[in-house]
Amino acid sequence: MSFFAHETAVIDDDCVIGEGTKIWHFSHVMSNSRIGKNCNIGQNCVISPDVVLGDGIKVQNNVSIYTGVVCEDDVFLGPSMVFTNVMNPRSAVNRKNEYAKTLVKKGATIGANATIVCGNNLGRYCFIGAGSVVLKEVPDYALIVGNPAKQIGWMSENGQRLNFNEQGIAVCPETKEQYKLENNKVRKL
Repeated sequence: MSFFAHETAVIDDDCVIGEGTKIWHFSHVMSNSRIGKNCNIGQNCVISPDVVLGDGIKVQNNVSIYTGVVCEDDVFLGPSMVFTNVMNPRSAVNRKNEYAKTLVKKGATIGANATIVCGNNLGRYCFIGAGSVVLKEVPDYALIVGNPAKQIGWMSENGQRLNFNEQGIAVCPETKEQYKLENNKVRKL
C-alpha cells in the first residue's frame, strides 16, 4: 500500500486512496470514495460512498463527510464539523435520490463544530469560524462566523485577516502578498 491505514480503520472495496495519505483509528472509508495524496484522516471519521477529497486535505477527528461532498485540494475540516446532504430528512422517508451537492473549494478552512448545510458551495480560501452554521454560498476568501453564519471580513491564503485600504488593497501581514477587493470580490495580485 502506498498509504497508511491504522489496523482499526475500515476501507471498503473500490476506494482510491492516494500515496502518503494516513487514515487513523476507527475511521471508515466507504465504497467508491476517492481520497487524494498526502491527506490525513483523523480518528472516528466516516467518508461516505462517492465522496471526493483532493490532495493535502486534513480531516480532524469525528468528522462525517457524506455523499454529495467534494473537497478540492488543501481543505481543512476541523474537529467534529458537520456536513449535511438532505434538506428535509425524515427517518421514515428515503431521500437518497435527493442528496444535495456541496463543493468545498481549494484551501478552504472549516472550524471545529461548524455545520455546513448541503447545497452551499464554499469559496477558495474561505474561512468558516468554529461553531458557525452556514446556510448560503460563501465567496472566495470570505471570513464567516456565527449562527446563522454571516460574513465579517476577508482572509488571506495564509489564514490571516485582511484589512483593505481606500484603494481596495490589502497586504497579508504574514506573507506580504497583496489582495484586491473589487465589487465585493477578492483576488490575489
